[in-house]
Amino acid sequence: MKNIFKISVVLFIGLSLVVSSCKKEEADLLGCTDSTALNYNSLANTDNGSCIPFIYGCMDVNSFNYDSLANTNQVSETDLTNPCTSIVYGCMDNSAMNYSSYANSDDGSCIFAYGIAQGQWDIETACEDLSISIPFFLDTLVPLNDLFPNSIEIMGVGEGVVSLDINGSAILADIANDGAVIIKDDQKISLNTGEFGILDVGIEGSGNIETSTNGNLTLYLTIVIPATTTNVPSCEITFSK
Repeated sequence: MKNIFKISVVLFIGLSLVVSSCKKEEADLLGCTDSTALNYNSLANTDNGSCIPFIYGCMDVNSFNYDSLANTNQVSETDLTNPCTSIVYGCMDNSAMNYSSYANSDDGSCIFAYGIAQGQWDIETACEDLSISIPFFLDTLVPLNDLFPNSIEIMGVGEGVVSLDINGSAILADIANDGAVIIKDDQKISLNTGEFGILDVGIEGSGNIETSTNGNLTLYLTIVIPATTTNVPSCEITFSK
């Protein structure tokens, strides 16, 4: 009986050592035990401080809004859509002629009307003839196309205003950010009408700077000659560099 007892005790101690050894191995299974973490380990039973939080954002390095800190390519925990925005190049300065509200990356292409308006421009005119009626005489037609120069000089005078030199007359015009040109009110140019001499002609009009090398103007001319009747001719002027 004593030998049987000794054998039982030895077996019991052996089993206890095996169980204790298993328990010790389970206690050493380290990892992130936070189920809300990016690297949560469901098998770990001891947190070792390695948990990484979710950082939502764009992970595409070729996107405009690439986030080098993001580790999850979605908008938020509940919004699984792709957060990345494509790069759209263009002019982002809203004072430029070619401003693009869609651009998110400036490509240096901005064109500013006030700057490109200045300089020497070649012009072509398509004017209506000036009709001068004198009582009891035949009407006289003055071909205005022949009275305009082949080129004009445009100079900046500040605050979006330019001066157009037309036959020695300085005509002031406003240049808007979008390239719109408006001749200021109550201005005159001098035109040599031949038999009626050099006349001061009222001028008004508007147009556009289209690009850095072309544009257009529509001018309306008012000429007053005593004891005559005249029309108000218009001129379509295109200019280019």
